[in-house]
Amino acid sequence: MSDELSLPVIFPLGAIFFEILFLLTAIPIEAYVLNKWLKFDKKTSIFYAIALNVFSSVIGWIVFFTVEPMLPIPIKAELINYVFFNKLQNPSISTIIVLLSFTIFLATFLVKFLLIKMLIIFMDEGGKKAETEIVSSQQRASYMNIAKLQNTNLIIATLIANSLSYTAITVIILIRSR
Repeated sequence: MSDELSLPVIFPLGAIFFEILFLLTAIPIEAYVLNKWLKFDKKTSIFYAIALNVFSSVIGWIVFFTVEPMLPIPIKAELINYVFFNKLQNPSISTIIVLLSFTIFLATFLVKFLLIKMLIIFMDEGGKKAETEIVSSQQRASYMNIAKLQNTNLIIATLIANSLSYTAITVIILIRSR
């Protein structure tokens, strides 16, 4: 029974440290973009950037640990070799890595967009009181146009923030691999 509760013999400390490094790189970049594009104050920008990155990392690791047992043995061996030793044995796997990286980027963007949308809705709803005024149809149309514009700004800001943080992380990975 004590064997079940002990740590594994091989512990991916390098992967854990690089995940922390990636978070410490992405959070300030994304907070800056949220501050400039969405006009949040610095404290709110940092809060949203931390929440987005930590939640998306947790979701990413959950997906990884769910999918990893289903992978074929050669791909699983390459993955383990890369995580523990930072080397790929099979050069033909690079196409899969590029495709997987693009998929991860799009999935992360989608997760971050949905998370920031939910955070904004939940954080704003707590402080607002219900309006009892009757709104005319012209006012509703202008509110809808403002909401569409805000949604577009949110998409663009999230895409730019995610792109910049992924670029910085890619540079770190390239430096690490040399």
